Amino acid sequence: MLPPRTDFPKGFVFGAATSAYQIEGTTGAGLSHWDTFAATPGTIMDNSNGSRACDHLNLWRQDLDLIRDAGFGAYRFSTSWARVMPDGETVNPDGLDFYDRLVDGMLERGLAPYLTYHHWDLPAALSAKGGWQNRDVAQHFADLCSVINARIGDRVASAATLNEPWCIAWLSHFIGAHAPGLRDIHAASRAMHHVLLAHGTAMQALRAEGASNLGIVLNFETSHPADDSPAAAMAAATQDAIYNQWFIRALMGQGYPDAALEGIGPHLPRGWQDDMALIAQPLDWLGVNYYTRRFYTGNDGLWPHVTELPGPLPKTQMDWEIRPEGLTEFLTRLKRDHTGGLPIYVTENGMASEVPTDDQQRIRFIGDHLRATKAAMDQGVDVRGFFYWSLLDNYEWGWGYGPRFGLVHVDYDTMERTPKASWHAFRAMLT
Repeated sequence: MLPPRTDFPKGFVFGAATSAYQIEGTTGAGLSHWDTFAATPGTIMDNSNGSRACDHLNLWRQDLDLIRDAGFGAYRFSTSWARVMPDGETVNPDGLDFYDRLVDGMLERGLAPYLTYHHWDLPAALSAKGGWQNRDVAQHFADLCSVINARIGDRVASAATLNEPWCIAWLSHFIGAHAPGLRDIHAASRAMHHVLLAHGTAMQALRAEGASNLGIVLNFETSHPADDSPAAAMAAATQDAIYNQWFIRALMGQGYPDAALEGIGPHLPRGWQDDMALIAQPLDWLGVNYYTRRFYTGNDGLWPHVTELPGPLPKTQMDWEIRPEGLTEFLTRLKRDHTGGLPIYVTENGMASEVPTDDQQRIRFIGDHLRATKAAMDQGVDVRGFFYWSLLDNYEWGWGYGPRFGLVHVDYDTMERTPKASWHAFRAMLT
């Protein structure tokens, strides 16, 4: 069961979230590095791509109706860089027209638009020049944000620069699981810095243009030692530094963590220290994405000397452990160690399940994480909203169309949308 709406303050925002590449389809957009990555054998589990996705490009009115009819007050969406600037630099008026119509459609339905400027679909033309490894990506990104802000910034409720920079930089350039699919410590280290430089450069530009209510969305994932050994403790601490501390510390003006600098530091661009003040631009809010925890032990290989081991708790379709209390732990930890009184939104939380429509496990998952959010609020954390990931079953990046995170089932052959029991549970709570 979901908790009653009255457990949360009157102004608390409930919303659903998506991203452009995962639902829109690519008609009318330029080639992104996700298109080229998916065209490479062995990169996507089911050999699929986002060319059609959920056809949101044509079915967006229906999708906005589903958000409104569930009782949500907000929609967290992203703009596609490859749609707005197909080559990374030249503006596509048709792309801006689409987002203009989309935002107007939200407002017509009483939905507050929560914009994310970039959710991973870097134009292939920029990727071919090095993408996030190159310093000039920061100005390219700021230019993108300025163009979008000039068109729809007057009507959005808030805007985030980036979604999950850890995925943009580390997962994609060191682990190689996401586009561009590199496994290169030098490339990854430069990306880890330049993605933050892009955020700071864009924030400075947006502030100069009068934009307000600006933030960034980070993902957090509990790192636990797999046993009582010193090697496991060090492995978990190193992973925590890379995943959970690197970005939030830099954003809060606390510097990069030493445990991560041990391996990343030698590969950072020369003079990186001079960028740290620009990176630490004041935020109006922080977005927190939380899904799971992982166990780690040490190894004798190359840095970071980390080996992941499976945990004991029940798992989702993604094989991610279900541990709601981790959300409370992160929200309180952020307030204590980093953000102080900065407002926080839970910008993503959800689970993948193979069950088509009667998804009772998802309802329990949502209810437990809403209660975990409330527990953090009871401890003084200023949480302003909760966005479920995701509205629709969609293209789940390297996993293709197998995992289903949606409150709404999508038949990928017919594009028929069918609300699941979890959608109805939200509707019962919110209407």
